[in-house]
Amino acid sequence: MHVKRLYRPTVREALAAARETLGSTALVLSTELVPAPGWRGWMGQRVVRLTAATDRPDAPDGTSEQTALVSDDRTIEVSADRHVALTGLQAGVAARLAATGLSRAFSDAVAARLTTAECRAVGDKALRRAIGEELAALRGDDNDFARYEVFVGPPGVGKTTTIAKIAAQERASGGRPLGLVAADAFRAGAIEQLRSYATVMGLPFRVARTADELDQALDASRQTAFIDTAGRSPADGAIADLFDVIGKRRNVRTHLVLAADTSAATAARILDRYADVKPSRVVITKIDEADSVIPLFNVIRERGLALSYLANGQRVPEDLERATPANLAAALLRESGAEATWH
Repeated sequence: MHVKRLYRPTVREALAAARETLGSTALVLSTELVPAPGWRGWMGQRVVRLTAATDRPDAPDGTSEQTALVSDDRTIEVSADRHVALTGLQAGVAARLAATGLSRAFSDAVAARLTTAECRAVGDKALRRAIGEELAALRGDDNDFARYEVFVGPPGVGKTTTIAKIAAQERASGGRPLGLVAADAFRAGAIEQLRSYATVMGLPFRVARTADELDQALDASRQTAFIDTAGRSPADGAIADLFDVIGKRRNVRTHLVLAADTSAATAARILDRYADVKPSRVVITKIDEADSVIPLFNVIRERGLALSYLANGQRVPEDLERATPANLAAALLRESGAEATWH
């Protein structure tokens, strides 16, 4: 078997070059974004390096291509952090997944769950299954509520609306009654918005503008309390006092709410900023407004945080679903890059 490396400006052009030089049966082993060869690379330009294989021994050489021999067992060791062994077909699928923006480690792990037959003709059903299985470790969609469910995150990400959606869904299904607590002393509009939802749903509602008021509100609550917090850093004065009150309680679960279009760098900074309040769940909102949720997903997976809810619009309560592996796989495959690759 012969392997060729081709350097092109885009994945599409690299794939076309592979078909032209190696034939339509060429097997794509990997795609990577690397410095351009020669002086262009020194100037910071980057290109796609595609590695493809063929059984034809007479494939012509190109000026920007390198040829090497590999063994016929077609097994390649990848993902040093997990030591996943992929067949050639699985490596090709992994490369296509990575081309959508998913991390290479995750792409390799998903591809390893596909059979040879599934790799030859990758279908939506098989891919969703493999992604769902790999995401099982991140599931935080349990039906039980903690005594105190706290929602934190930057301003404007949809904390208040998310709480309203959960409460409305629970109310509509005849589930447990919930109590709503507005602990946002900085935005009167947020308090009135949550108060309106509580009134419509007939739920207990309390306002806590200070640490003492929050302590009293939690003592008075006879139901699971959903606590809406201000979109400020937990290190900010009065906010820190409120979180101190929550931190002294038992059976607390904290959800960090992030918009789907949050960049990887910004998500990392937010996670660091909220580390002291120990969020154990992440809610991804505004999926309908994002070009891609993949950069945010990569960071969440890297940090090992569980996902609890996915929000795909503003309607209450319709546009919210639990972040089951199947639902999260569907959200990832909804990306334009994934659609172009798999359909």
